[in-house]
Amino acid sequence: MRLQIVDAIIIVAYLIGITLFGLQFRKSQRSLRDYFLADRNIPWWAIALSIVAAETSTLTVVGTPGMAYGGNFGFLQVVFGYLLGRIFLALVFVPQYFRGEMFTAYQLIDRRFGKALHRITAGIFLVTRAAAEGVRVWAIAIVVGVVLGTGEVASVAIVLALTLIYTFEGGLAAVIWTDVVQLFIYVAGTIVGFFVLLHLVPGGWPAIHSAAAAAGKMQVLDFTFSLTKTFTFWSGLIGGMFLTTATHGTDQLLVQRLLAARNQRDSQAALITSGVVVLVQFALFLVMGAALWVFYQSNPPSVPFAKTDYIFPTFIVDHMPSGVSGLLIAAILAAAMSNLSAALNSLSSTSMVDFYLRIHPDTSEQKRLRLSRAATIVWGLVLFVLALASRYGGSVLEKGLSIASVAYGGLLGVFLLGLITRRATQKGAIMGMLCGLALNIYIWGWTHIAWTWYVTLGASTTFAVGYLASMMTGENDASRAQTGE
Repeated sequence: MRLQIVDAIIIVAYLIGITLFGLQFRKSQRSLRDYFLADRNIPWWAIALSIVAAETSTLTVVGTPGMAYGGNFGFLQVVFGYLLGRIFLALVFVPQYFRGEMFTAYQLIDRRFGKALHRITAGIFLVTRAAAEGVRVWAIAIVVGVVLGTGEVASVAIVLALTLIYTFEGGLAAVIWTDVVQLFIYVAGTIVGFFVLLHLVPGGWPAIHSAAAAAGKMQVLDFTFSLTKTFTFWSGLIGGMFLTTATHGTDQLLVQRLLAARNQRDSQAALITSGVVVLVQFALFLVMGAALWVFYQSNPPSVPFAKTDYIFPTFIVDHMPSGVSGLLIAAILAAAMSNLSAALNSLSSTSMVDFYLRIHPDTSEQKRLRLSRAATIVWGLVLFVLALASRYGGSVLEKGLSIASVAYGGLLGVFLLGLITRRATQKGAIMGMLCGLALNIYIWGWTHIAWTWYVTLGASTTFAVGYLASMMTGENDASRAQTGE
């Protein structure tokens, strides 16, 4: 079964409409500050919603219901850690980012340690963000392929091309405001889909809750302490805190939004508010997954699902009324385009600010803007290739988080060395980061340790080795930290 004509019209209307909306911000792009920081004129609430939309990809929308379908609500334990991490970031990281004007997170490393570590951290971001984003872009093909029956290349190319158009023209302002619109679309679409599902299950919510609870689907807390079990209270609270500290404190994709706030207070408010919204959002997706499990107990699919990632999009196509299906698919595409536009803009900003302009600081403002747009196109092509190379593996959500988590440990360890110690040196920090990255690569490839522990172990190793190595190598960088050189 495929979509009806009215569904196709809704999807096409959304794709065209959001692209045209993003293009409205082209006229305001006159400088690098406009293009990458939206002239620091975005209200805090819009930044908060944009942060949520940026960290919510197709992986989240199709992968989170699949987690509840195949397991329970244990993922919420990680989200509790997300909240703690945001509070730590608001108190420790954000004030440092508002000491002077910064365009990227890695300029802070330059100010604290020096050029070598600046280039290393920025380079790690480019490589790992591109790799992780390739998985996310591939998730788009899962949805579009199930719905429209298009091939893998066409599925990725359509959404990537449309997102590239408004990101190329409108910069961060277009990214943030389209994020806000897209968040409302995918949340509203999921809510509508949930209420339709309630009518498809005899007995509605009471029946769904009773069956899901009896099967253990509603379980949230698991106090088992295990390094190999992915979702426990300890891996969620500790691992989630370290993960969100890394993603929202060292990843340009999200730090860029914090830097676009009007002032430090607005940035802190946006960050903490986003955590509350994320908690509500994940709870919604998990409830949807539990409801889908109950539905398929009495309405088993004709062909068993190959992966839990296919459950939600298949249900939309096969069982949703005409019109609602189109809305839900538009909602999933909204999440995909939101995350993708954020990645394109952040990859472009890091390429320009942390690399090109370090070599060519006298480049005119007009040329800077032109090259920034060119970099956006180049990264679009890179993500297209990486997406097609990411078609194999397990759950797309866990695969994407695992790839990112391998590098986040080393990055976070370096940032912590720079922000909360004065004895750390550039040489010591580099040695620590290499050890942290090596440990995470080993854990990822040769152990059964859950990905929720990757950042915690990598950051702790980086910090400990970096601090000890700094003490052994002699002169510290306290003067650099104090003067801001």
